[in-house]
Amino acid sequence: MGVGKPEDIVRAVSMGVDMFDCVIPTRNARNASVYTWNGKMSLKAAYYAEDERPIDPECGCHTCQNYSRAYIRHLFSAGELLGPYLATHHSLYFFFDLMREIRQAILESRYADFVKNFQRTFHPEVVPQ
Repeated sequence: MGVGKPEDIVRAVSMGVDMFDCVIPTRNARNASVYTWNGKMSLKAAYYAEDERPIDPECGCHTCQNYSRAYIRHLFSAGELLGPYLATHHSLYFFFDLMREIRQAILESRYADFVKNFQRTFHPEVVPQ
């Protein structure tokens, strides 16, 4: 189907789409790009070389609970397969979490508010903090 960016999923759900099939979460992760609730990050960027924070401090995935941006960046730089594995794990967790939040918002009749909040906080590319 090809709809796989978080902002596209949120928009498509608003139009009634309820099934998605896309390689974006895993393909991007294999290339060091991951999504967070604030937007997309490229973990190969030099400014993450000494960043000891997790990919997303609010994320509950195994990757974010146990590994830093600096370490994952190092893995990608060294060509270690653990880098793409950890990024893919985070990426899939993020997308499952996004869909879980969407479903809950629909069930609670607050999807319009969810969309407004998402649009306010999500940016296509995260600027390093």
